[in-house]
Amino acid sequence: MTKTALVVGASGIVGSATARLLVEQGWTVHGLARRPTGQPGVRPVVADLQDAAATKAALRDLAPDAVFITTWLRQDSEAENIRVNGAMVRNLLAALPRPRGPRHVALVTGLKHYLGPFEAYGKATLPQTPFREEQGRLDVENFYYAQEDELFAAAARDGFSWSVHRPHTVIGLAVGNAMNMGTTLAVYATLCRERGRPFVFPGSAAQWSGLTDMTDAGQLARHLLWAAETEAAHDEAFNVVNGDVFRWQWMWPRFAQWFGVESAPFDGVVRPLAEQMAGDMDLWRDIAAREGLAEPDLTRLASPWHTDADLGRPIEVVTDMSKSRRLGFTGYQPTDDAFFALFERLRAERLIP
Repeated sequence: MTKTALVVGASGIVGSATARLLVEQGWTVHGLARRPTGQPGVRPVVADLQDAAATKAALRDLAPDAVFITTWLRQDSEAENIRVNGAMVRNLLAALPRPRGPRHVALVTGLKHYLGPFEAYGKATLPQTPFREEQGRLDVENFYYAQEDELFAAAARDGFSWSVHRPHTVIGLAVGNAMNMGTTLAVYATLCRERGRPFVFPGSAAQWSGLTDMTDAGQLARHLLWAAETEAAHDEAFNVVNGDVFRWQWMWPRFAQWFGVESAPFDGVVRPLAEQMAGDMDLWRDIAAREGLAEPDLTRLASPWHTDADLGRPIEVVTDMSKSRRLGFTGYQPTDDAFFALFERLRAERLIP
């Protein structure tokens, strides 16, 4: 029988990649979003998870075999992040009819589980790297923990299995996404080329010279599907990255070459993209008009604040995936290939010239 999935946040980087994979694998896929984007093969479900009654009405006739939660809403404080995002998971799982058979719910969070929330990013007493799942929670308030607690409570109530997935920075395509390093760097490189200014690494010396890893959206989608279909992966939390490591001092010149810009020598000074790109709104509109681009609004493509948070970390960040490997997940994705594939897609879809 055909399996049915509900992808929550289907218009985002992770949700769209997950929905696409499930459709390719023959699943019946329902994609929940406040503003669905019309993905091929995905049945749209319009709902605002902050509205419990409206969410219940939107989901009353769905009985998915698997639910993939890939969304969150950024708020002005961690206390508000906890209140809003915890309630969204609670409203979603309360709205679904009680499962008549086996159901699996996968929740995507991230490495802020180990690094702390944005308000205290990398400032708490951190576990050693590479981060491992058994290192547990920090002694700080964190909306990821609130989301997990809502998941665990609903699983105990309704009897479904669950998995938690903690990617590093995700590489993928989505417009209007709050955390989008790949597109942000593509837009930044385009602006540097337009202005004839050097392509300056915006982050810290620790990120420039230290090891790091990342997570391609397709790799994460495959991991989500693997966990849903693998009984040994049920009721477990996992790190998920591409499987390689790199240093930005190696990656950055390769980006510069791809975009045809000059890679500036790194001098150890942090130069945040939020400052470098602050006056580029009108320039991007001019580029979009001249080149016939699909999105003239710079804020819909670039999220400098998030890229600055990642590239400005004062510590090396790498992730251990031994837990998944031991249970049989063998997916691998070279990170440079993931970036270059994204840049090609951005160009093909007329999001960059």
